[in-house]
Amino acid sequence: MASDSMHLFQEEAPAVAQAFDELIGTLRTESCLDAKTMQLIYIGIKASQGDVGSVAAHAPMAKALGASRDELRDAVLLTLTVSGFRGVTCLAAAVAPFDDQEERAS
Repeated sequence: MASDSMHLFQEEAPAVAQAFDELIGTLRTESCLDAKTMQLIYIGIKASQGDVGSVAAHAPMAKALGASRDELRDAVLLTLTVSGFRGVTCLAAAVAPFDDQEERAS
């Protein structure tokens, strides 16, 4: 779903979408945080908002950057302290890249 929204955003407002992409690029290049840490923070923020789609989209990115299943789990569980159970609704999406791999190995 998130990719459908992003695609529509790019079609309907290409100049704004390009500016948004440039902002994201600048945040990445100017940050003192490494890419994995940035993804974990982003996942925690989106989980605290209950945004399952964003967590599902970014969890594989975090995994590809070296984040462990436990790190993704903890990024979501930490949201309990600021947003209650809402963040935990994203837990399955956060660990899915690891669960999918385990199922394929079975």
